Amino acid sequence: MELLLTSAGVKNASIRGALVDMLGKPVSEASALCVPTAVHAMAGGAAMARRVIDGSAGTPLCELGWKSLGVLELTALPSIDEELWVPAVREADALLVAGGDPLYLSYWMRQSGLADLLPSLSDAVYVGVSAGSMVMAPSIGEYFVGWQQPDGGDGTLGVVDFAIFPHLDHPSLPHNTMADAVRWAAEMPVPAYAIDDETAFRVSDGTVEVISEGHWKLLSS
Repeated sequence: MELLLTSAGVKNASIRGALVDMLGKPVSEASALCVPTAVHAMAGGAAMARRVIDGSAGTPLCELGWKSLGVLELTALPSIDEELWVPAVREADALLVAGGDPLYLSYWMRQSGLADLLPSLSDAVYVGVSAGSMVMAPSIGEYFVGWQQPDGGDGTLGVVDFAIFPHLDHPSLPHNTMADAVRWAAEMPVPAYAIDDETAFRVSDGTVEVISEGHWKLLSS
């Protein structure tokens, strides 16, 4: 599985070009599943989930012109048979994992069984937005802890070996400055990047490429 880890979705031509290259075909010929689960641990989560799905969230994901689009709600999966959802995941060209609370997302990716399934999806592209990207790191840092995992801590899935501080210098997020990112990075046990909403990571076969029309910085290595 290739990863396209974004701060705020497919925001520019460079990120979209990377997505198309990873898919190996136009978006209009590809099928996708949207995972909105992370937003449910935030205030107004139900409305935010609708906005993610209908394309009005401002984090381009579902509205890219997919050939087909479904919704995969992770909190529902433990209560239904795997045969009802695993084939749909295996058939999808892309998993679109929305933002929200990264620890809540990490918990439900494990509880649902999706985390265990990901390594076998060799032909799919994982597209993360904000928390959907952060969850791939080994940990997120205490700075981003909101929802508390049952066992505590800030550990996430560890699919990649670096951590992400998204939405750098976003005008609506006064605590996402470079100074805040530097303080966060100083406590991280892995390489730590700060990225703005015009930046993404492409991860293929262990190789990490930064794709950006904005600004980013590796803060610790």
